[in-house]
Amino acid sequence: MPLAKDLETLACDIAREAGELARSRRVEGVAIAATKSHLADIVTEADREVEQLIRERLGAERPDDGFLGEESGAERGTSDITWVVDPIDGTVNYVYGIPSYAVSIAAIAGDPNPAEWSRVAAAVFNPASGELFRAARGEGAWLGDERLVVNAEAAAAGALVATGFGYRPETHAGDLARLSRVMPIARDVRRIGAASLDLAFVASGRLDAYFERGLQPWDHAAGGLLVTEAGGMVGVLPPDAHDRALIIAAGPALYEKILTLAAD
Repeated sequence: MPLAKDLETLACDIAREAGELARSRRVEGVAIAATKSHLADIVTEADREVEQLIRERLGAERPDDGFLGEESGAERGTSDITWVVDPIDGTVNYVYGIPSYAVSIAAIAGDPNPAEWSRVAAAVFNPASGELFRAARGEGAWLGDERLVVNAEAAAAGALVATGFGYRPETHAGDLARLSRVMPIARDVRRIGAASLDLAFVASGRLDAYFERGLQPWDHAAGGLLVTEAGGMVGVLPPDAHDRALIIAAGPALYEKILTLAAD
């Protein structure tokens, strides 16, 4: 298997290029291409164009690898590496001009299933801020030259936590009830709208914890490695009645508290 650092470097190079394309398309104007599962679950022409760029670049550099993308689906390769890609994580933010969206690229080893895979390398790039979060297995998580470390313990005043809500109206009551159970240990709550950035912010100590039901593999593949390489924990709990797995990310001590409160 290639060195994790080599895969990290490739992910970063492509994430920057893809992010610049996304940013330029946002300046030109956003065209909504389709609604996916529900009214709020949208895809833009830029999502598709950016994913195609990433897929072509990866195919040229590593033709034997597999690919799992939000917009173009899965393709198994002949190597042990699969690239898991969200071309524009936070599409609703992107459409509305909120500068919290990201290109998320991860290299995983093994079966491209969160229950089976091993994260190897990751890049999460926010084109609006220019911040590039990166990680390679065993090499730490970084923002520029700054090594990232999760917050070991939440402040006495409570933890700053982030969460999200699914697109399906029938799941909102359960999501709100979960948040209500966590609130007694929370200082405050953030709803950023891009899971890869939520995870990057846990890794960098900007958040103490993040939890959400209903994420897809491409939502947390890269961000999850950022958290674990920064000393945190990431858990993917079994699906609920709506087939939505629960993702929890935090420092070790807080992780157990969130797990107890957030699990159904």
